[in-house]
Amino acid sequence: MASSAAFAGSTKDDLQARIDAAKVVLDQIMSAEDKSIPLNILEKATCVGVVPGMIKGAFVFGGQYGQGVVTCRTGHGWSAPAFIRMAGGSFGFQIGGQSTDLVLVAVNDRGFQDLLKNKFKIGGDALFVDSQYFVGDESNQAQRLSSYTVFNVHASYQIDKTFQIYARADNIFDNRYATYGTFFDTGAVPNFANGGAPFTDPRSISPARPRAFYAGVKATF
Repeated sequence: MASSAAFAGSTKDDLQARIDAAKVVLDQIMSAEDKSIPLNILEKATCVGVVPGMIKGAFVFGGQYGQGVVTCRTGHGWSAPAFIRMAGGSFGFQIGGQSTDLVLVAVNDRGFQDLLKNKFKIGGDALFVDSQYFVGDESNQAQRLSSYTVFNVHASYQIDKTFQIYARADNIFDNRYATYGTFFDTGAVPNFANGGAPFTDPRSISPARPRAFYAGVKATF
């Protein structure tokens, strides 16, 4: 779960709407006798956060995202609302989606910081390369290398200040493609794969790596 302040890109109306939505969620929860937050917990609360309509979705890789507000107890009452953004991810056998009103209650000074601590990260990237000419094809007459798209994902979990577990999957759909193409002298290289028969195609390509997985532990001192 990762969190961050959420002012950038938000207008005054957006922030006020977020406050109003959080108030509605908290009022609804407290008015539900069988699901309300116990008063003895609220009396000890140092911070309360509300994330209305936090969205969760998954198809093998899962993600969640929401924006809300948090207020903390001070020596003069409760602080002005601070705006937060929460996001996280997961990996495993999962599929589906839902929207949930999330209420976070911390009962000590470090509780809320620990609750929102950025320990788990998940992400991905996509690479698209358009079709390319073979090296040596100055007239651009030969058939070009096909375009390709590659998807990679990565995740990490910070165990403590020193150790981190990480994992990465490159080319997750095992796309087969070539990254480089050139020409060669067909008479200069024996064709062992075909019983010594001469080559009929002077093109040579370099295939890309197939799907690959990496995992390990990082230590920072």
